[in-house]
Amino acid sequence: MKESVRKSLRWSTMIAVITLVLAAVFAIVSTSILSGVSWGFGMVIVLLIVFIGVFVDTIGVAATAAKEQPFHAMAAERLPGAKQAVQITRNADKFANFCNDVIGDIAGVISGTASAYVVLRFSLQIGYEEGTTIQFLISVVFTAIVAALTVGGKSVGKTLAIQYSTEIIYHVGRLFYFLEVKLRIVIFDGKKRKKQKKHNNKKKLRK
Repeated sequence: MKESVRKSLRWSTMIAVITLVLAAVFAIVSTSILSGVSWGFGMVIVLLIVFIGVFVDTIGVAATAAKEQPFHAMAAERLPGAKQAVQITRNADKFANFCNDVIGDIAGVISGTASAYVVLRFSLQIGYEEGTTIQFLISVVFTAIVAALTVGGKSVGKTLAIQYSTEIIYHVGRLFYFLEVKLRIVIFDGKKRKKQKKHNNKKKLRK
């Protein structure tokens, strides 16, 4: 089996496990929060989940659209976050996969489940039991609104991501810089990549 295929399988397995854990955590948290609030506040929470999905999707698209060169120039000027931005663009496929497919899809699923709960609470409050025609119409309207906001928001986000990809990824790089310096959390290890590159070059020379 080729090394690229093995790496792809390892990444796919890891991302599947991460998705499983994050989806469970988000579902538990959102359900716990919604269970004790009114339908109005629940609607705000649903809109917040939609916004998170759109926001993260925008960052993922920006990573695939951004170029390395501007960040190399920033790194030469020792701007904080520039090196991290370089690593994001070099790992744009994995970064976008995590943002768009993991967080984005989880947000979509959770927002759908949360909206169904909010609709049920609203229907009961105005005097319509579950399964009635009015409750069904409310559910359809609210689901359509959430879907429209999600799709429309992602459309706007993609436009902004392409036009301002450098600025967006630089700000994400600054966040990663803060995580590395203050919290010692390394998202992308550039040093490890350099060591691997040197190792591969030595193998080629031996051949």
